[in-house]
Amino acid sequence: MESPAESTPSAERAPVTTDPERAAKLFAQSASIMARLRAPDGCPWDREQNFDSVRKHTLEEVYEVFDAIDRRDFPHLAEELGDLLLQVLFYAEMAANEGQFTIGDVLDELNHKLIRRHPHVFGEEASKAAGNRASVDADVNSASDVLRNWDEIKRAEKGHGAVQTSRLDSVQRAMPALAEAAKLGSKASKAGFDWKSWRELLPKVEEETNELIAEAEPDDPARQPAVEAELGDLLFTVVNLGRHLHVDAEQALRGCNRRFRERFRAMEQSSARPLEELSADELEALWVEAKKKRAAAEGR
Repeated sequence: MESPAESTPSAERAPVTTDPERAAKLFAQSASIMARLRAPDGCPWDREQNFDSVRKHTLEEVYEVFDAIDRRDFPHLAEELGDLLLQVLFYAEMAANEGQFTIGDVLDELNHKLIRRHPHVFGEEASKAAGNRASVDADVNSASDVLRNWDEIKRAEKGHGAVQTSRLDSVQRAMPALAEAAKLGSKASKAGFDWKSWRELLPKVEEETNELIAEAEPDDPARQPAVEAELGDLLFTVVNLGRHLHVDAEQALRGCNRRFRERFRAMEQSSARPLEELSADELEALWVEAKKKRAAAEGR
């Protein structure tokens, strides 16, 4: 029996309207289950967990969500989003156990934020009632206008009760380094500190590559910090090259990783001997053939 995802192409599937009442009941059930697991007579493993032990699982779940999206595996994506939601419930319940906050507080914060940052949808009065301190034009007609207002409102939020010494302070450090590099470059660009086009970044990539070579060639362990710094400079430049080309560096690298997996697997399958027994030239020949097969399969 075919699943709905298998029987009906996603492009032909009819939109589904969320039932808020059903969603609310199911969410309440999930929160109740989480509380039961953490109760004194609940699950021993769940009761032993703390913020530090759970957070590594959170990152794993985020990347599993990314993987399901990359593969457009929507039934699996629904499952992975549930696993990610479990992390939120876990943290909130642990915080409640410590008397910090509850899942209700989390939802209240989220609802206020959504209303606060969408005055063009909920109205200026509702936005102000939700805590908006920025003066923005609520009569917007484009996504770029919405983003400009969002940034203004967010800036006002961050500025309330906090002192920022740099506009880069608004870029969170708690994110993957590739994403942080792109956001830092984008934020600096708004001050006019940026390359004019992606072509101007190509000589910079070459410059950073040469500086890395200069530090790495002596092969001196004492120079390792300098090698790391130069490699960081090269990566930062390449990430910003991607930004100018409107390419997300994280997604580009994930795509490259996926292609590498496929090509390497093809090498293993087509070789009559273990790869360890092959010469460098034989390995290269298998790699080139694997690339050709993939290109042919994609019609390139």
